[in-house]
Amino acid sequence: MSSSASIKNNSPKKPVFTRFLDSVEYLGNLLPHPITLFAIFCVAILVMSGIAGYFEVSVVDPRPEGTKGRAADGIIHVVSLINVDGLQLIVTNLVKNFVNFAPLGTVLVALLGVAIAEYSGLLSAAMRGMVMGASKRMVTFTVVFAGIISNTASELGYVVLIPLAAMLFHSLGRHPLAGLAAAFAGVSGGYSANLLIGTVDPLLSGITETAAQMIAPDYTVGPEVNWYFMFVSTFFIAITGAFVTEKIVEPKLGKYSDDEASEDLSQDSMGSLTAIEKRGLKFAGVAVLIVSALLAWTIVPSDGVLRSDAGTVAGSPFLKSIVAFIFVFFAIPGFVYGKVVGTMKTDRDVIDAMAKSMSTMGMYIVLVFFAAQFVAFFKWSNFGQVFAVAGASFLQDIGLTGPLLFFAFILMCGFINLMIGSASAQWAVTAPIFVPMLMLVGYAPEVIQAAYRIGDSATNIITPMMSYFGLILAVATRYMKNLGIGTLIATMLPYSICFLVGWSILFYVWVFVFGLPVGPGAANLYTP
Repeated sequence: MSSSASIKNNSPKKPVFTRFLDSVEYLGNLLPHPITLFAIFCVAILVMSGIAGYFEVSVVDPRPEGTKGRAADGIIHVVSLINVDGLQLIVTNLVKNFVNFAPLGTVLVALLGVAIAEYSGLLSAAMRGMVMGASKRMVTFTVVFAGIISNTASELGYVVLIPLAAMLFHSLGRHPLAGLAAAFAGVSGGYSANLLIGTVDPLLSGITETAAQMIAPDYTVGPEVNWYFMFVSTFFIAITGAFVTEKIVEPKLGKYSDDEASEDLSQDSMGSLTAIEKRGLKFAGVAVLIVSALLAWTIVPSDGVLRSDAGTVAGSPFLKSIVAFIFVFFAIPGFVYGKVVGTMKTDRDVIDAMAKSMSTMGMYIVLVFFAAQFVAFFKWSNFGQVFAVAGASFLQDIGLTGPLLFFAFILMCGFINLMIGSASAQWAVTAPIFVPMLMLVGYAPEVIQAAYRIGDSATNIITPMMSYFGLILAVATRYMKNLGIGTLIATMLPYSICFLVGWSILFYVWVFVFGLPVGPGAANLYTP
């Protein structure tokens, strides 16, 4: 036997989990950019619609007679887009598909307000004050909790909180990677949870609404429809993340020595709040109370000006305008803080902050253009309804309904997220199929969206496809020079497993045991 063969046979075999992660990374790298992916999907829908239309693929429309949008002959046919009518439909609606794509305007408007709070320094100061003001006993919980809250400010949690948490743990004599892991778990693993309605809510609800309208043309899904469940999830993720950090991750990491670092850590700065920053936070807090009181005045009294005509909160102008209130809630305290600390002196500073925020959204806007075309093509071709009816019939035939159906759905979303890291990109692909399908089985779009958010969030922290994974790895190697991607993923895996299992159980208890609504005015069940 040759020496080369001997070496090959004696080489250590990688553990199963390591081989699995290597496979995920390899497959993920094979996927094109999400924008390219949507362009490919658009072409695929056109070609598939032509083939299906030629073979007259169809299903029986299960909706009762008289239902708006029901096929006149009771049969849903796949419509070919590879013909003259299809070409005219595409070219005349190309711009309309883009500008009318539900998440586009709502996300951009919400971000304008968040940008003022972010660029004035309010969000960063509030985050640092929360983390560094925590007692030693509560510091782990506070770090995870702050990570969840930071999601209202896009990348702020990744750029500010995660490095800060590592420095904080190091200064307390604890392992800095435990702090990094706790913050990463909150920021990314708890991505969908929050106390406030943030930019991710209108982003997902717009896609959900478009998908739901394939079955019910008048169905609306507001940004607030998952708020109750996500509010409670914030504390669940914070408690679970703190438990995993202190009982699993930190003991496994062991005692830390500065010799493991790749650079001198003696100059680690915690970025403590200055006197002017503390003063700014006090004035911003007063502004928050005033804004909150004004908003409450419009909706809490029975004759509130933003209640519905029937005097109810459900379906009220307040809920329909929630994105405008997100803008106001962040913009006013942000400006007040900036005025006090000197980061915002004139209207020009406010304008610059909003402009900088919009300049970072270029990639998202391009993604939306192609995603909007894909969703429109999917709807015009009737593929969404055909897949939904066929899929719903299959689920009923095999008896996969209720909690088991949603557990399978959550796991599937978590697996897809390993390769498509963008929440909006993944939901834009999967929502047109699964929202109509699960609606026909009897579940409301609001509940379906909440289940998706669990799967999408829980695996963010173990996929190299997540856009900030490289940044987290760079911060981690500052404290452990020989740390590799496998070590980081292995460190985060306990969080992912506990979040996925625990959050799914919380969803089961919430929806199937107590039958609680996942948000204001949100239904759990759907009846055609």
